[in-house]
Amino acid sequence: MAQLPVWLGRIPPVTRNLIIINVLIWLVEFLTGSFGDTLENILGLHFWGAERFNPVQLITYMFLHDNRSILHIAFNMFTLWMFGRILEQVWGSRRFLIYYFVCGIGAALVQEIVWQFTWQHEYIDSLARLNGITFSQMKAAIANAPTQALQGMEMMKNALLTVGASGAVFGLLLGFACVFPDMPMYLFFIPVPIKAKYMVIGYGVLEFFLGISGAQASVAHFAHLGGLLFGLIMILYWRHKGNLHGGNKFFY
Repeated sequence: MAQLPVWLGRIPPVTRNLIIINVLIWLVEFLTGSFGDTLENILGLHFWGAERFNPVQLITYMFLHDNRSILHIAFNMFTLWMFGRILEQVWGSRRFLIYYFVCGIGAALVQEIVWQFTWQHEYIDSLARLNGITFSQMKAAIANAPTQALQGMEMMKNALLTVGASGAVFGLLLGFACVFPDMPMYLFFIPVPIKAKYMVIGYGVLEFFLGISGAQASVAHFAHLGGLLFGLIMILYWRHKGNLHGGNKFFY
């Protein structure tokens, strides 16, 4: 059996395999063009009310990334390497893997809830702006043309799509901050160290305001918050059980 390179062998197995799988899938997406787009449509997370939705997407979306840029996967995989390897060493591979998937699936569920309450408003608003009329006027026009409106709504629902490991990765940020709350962290644009607990709080507040403001609409800010939320639930449970730093003791 071929030996792993030394630098790769030093990464704990779950973190290492998650990175490898994500990078390989991104390379397939990037190199195969239209097939990569098809892969996103099949395995990316769709709105539950769309005909393209499949429950398995709650998991598979985590392994897909934007195939038009390397920045999306580069940031996620760097963060996974930076914090995942440490948490896996502290918690053990089994607990770490479960935590990662709980955060990722939780992020998907929160995104689905957000879509449920916003997709119709966004549909009407986008049509209103496209036609140069008010929201109320567009809503009335849709009510008077139900057949065409239904077709447009189906297209809108199928167009809602989220990909990426960011929700799970944000959960890792929270996990690290809870295990090592006073660890000094450095951000590229801030020349002084920030304690991990304050960094995560800052990220959470920033994501919340970006989400409600509609800024960076192509980024699933509420999914990131979902990863933080479900990670917090897991952390609080483990802390209540007294085994937050407890290696492989999970749900004992």
